[in-house]
Amino acid sequence: MVAKIRHFLFEIVGALILGLGVVWLTVGVEGNWFSGLGIEWSPRWLDVKTFFLSIVLEAIPFVLLGVFFSAFIQTFVSEEQVRRWTPKHPLVALPFAGLLGFLFPVCECAIIPVVRRLIQKGMPVSVGVVFLLAGPIVNPVVLSSTYIAFARQPDMALYRGIAGFLVALIAGFLVLLFVKNNPLRHGVEAEIRHETAHAEAMRGKLSATFAHAVDEFFDMGKFLLFGALISSVLQVFISRDTLVAVGQTPLTSHLLMMGMAYLFSLCSEADAFIAASFSGTFQSSSLLAFLVFGPMLDFKTTLMLLGTFRLGFVLKLIAVITILVLVITLLLPI
Repeated sequence: MVAKIRHFLFEIVGALILGLGVVWLTVGVEGNWFSGLGIEWSPRWLDVKTFFLSIVLEAIPFVLLGVFFSAFIQTFVSEEQVRRWTPKHPLVALPFAGLLGFLFPVCECAIIPVVRRLIQKGMPVSVGVVFLLAGPIVNPVVLSSTYIAFARQPDMALYRGIAGFLVALIAGFLVLLFVKNNPLRHGVEAEIRHETAHAEAMRGKLSATFAHAVDEFFDMGKFLLFGALISSVLQVFISRDTLVAVGQTPLTSHLLMMGMAYLFSLCSEADAFIAASFSGTFQSSSLLAFLVFGPMLDFKTTLMLLGTFRLGFVLKLIAVITILVLVITLLLPI
């Protein structure tokens, strides 16, 4: 009981703080009711506001797409169907999951609630991880945007698809070998089952779908907003010249671009244009690391993962993704 009260108070306080930050950014730095406190804001906070709104406006449509697809799965797809559709043999199921991105062109924000539902419905965790990592990269929308952004280097789209597929496949295989217990955060499965039974008992399937979508949107949305807020602050107050000066060797340039991808928290449909702007500064393989690492792991998706999976699983997944992306992008002959 005490733990539930503490969790509830934490949620309320966090929501209030986040809400104040969002209101401050959306209404403007100068001339809002914060100025009555006598606080003078740096003009650079206007850039923070611009970055924050751009990240949120980029991500929200895809989050909505993901939560509605997730709600549809929860309401209309049974556990028996998921088990029947998923190939039984891991050597077939893992590549199958990596290619699902061609059918579901969603970004990393939208795919997390989808994978959570699929795992709860009976999809093996290893298969879900492959879909989670490959889906935001190996889909026609992202590959097309990459092809357009790198018009002078069109093979970047091909390398991005190959590298993303390899990282996801190896990560899923490692999960298959070493993860034996369900990594969903404690209480998530019980909450989903309870919500499903209650919604379908009180309403029809269509109403239940919208109810699930609303709950999922607010659950994922709070992590998206907080991640976008922190990411926008970091983008403005970290000097680009300083970052470029650090990345002089292949290893440091790869790590630098991966770190930028993590902090910038861009949607995979748009990040290729940002990466292309660094074409004259960094090596192509470093840009590839940016394009592969960002959709798999960034600041806002880390928070969303922490709201879905257990802490230990998320930390191990972060380590695996980082090592695999670094090694594969360094080895690919690009």
